[in-house]
Amino acid sequence: MDYFQLVYLPCLSLSPAAKPQPVLSVSPSWLGPGASVTLSCGGFQHPSGWRFFWYKAVPEPPSSSYSFDLMPGSTNGTEQNSYLINGQNHTAGYVCRAGRGEPVFYTDYSQPKFVWSADSPPAASLSVSPDRVQHFLHQSVTLNCTGKKTQWRVKSFPEPVRPSSSQCSWWTMTGSSCTIKLLQHHSGVYWCEFGSGDFSNAVNITVHSRL
Repeated sequence: MDYFQLVYLPCLSLSPAAKPQPVLSVSPSWLGPGASVTLSCGGFQHPSGWRFFWYKAVPEPPSSSYSFDLMPGSTNGTEQNSYLINGQNHTAGYVCRAGRGEPVFYTDYSQPKFVWSADSPPAASLSVSPDRVQHFLHQSVTLNCTGKKTQWRVKSFPEPVRPSSSQCSWWTMTGSSCTIKLLQHHSGVYWCEFGSGDFSNAVNITVHSRL
């Protein structure tokens, strides 16, 4: 008599811990006139078999979030995990994600990454007062944002701790300006994002200690 042993194999699924988390990088970060920007979607141990989807981040005040608009040529994804943007002139944000299989299994979106330009687009601008090269600890700096919509928010990289000495909410503002009493961790790149979906020019603020 023949004997058979039944072996039960567990159904394998991709657990959240094993799910790839895309990491977007941009090059260059600061734009020159008519610059080309390369987006790279990393975080995959074996990128073959994945298709990559590229999005422009669109700010949505009064929330702190973004919506994502699919980039041209990315409807069905790209085989390459890089994407070239020609002639980028103004500050913008981007995200990526990947998918594979049928039906398509998608990863989460990456965190937004930004490219910055000192040039002001027609619809939005940021100015800093006082307008000077050096800023010092404990001095006040006013950020003035002008754009098509009254709802706007100040963003910075890196994003600072929000001290009580700051009138900037770092989310949504309904006036046209906010003031920061500068601390060391306020050094960074600043820009404005508007309810119209526009980004302003970017300004680099470096906080110096007085000698």
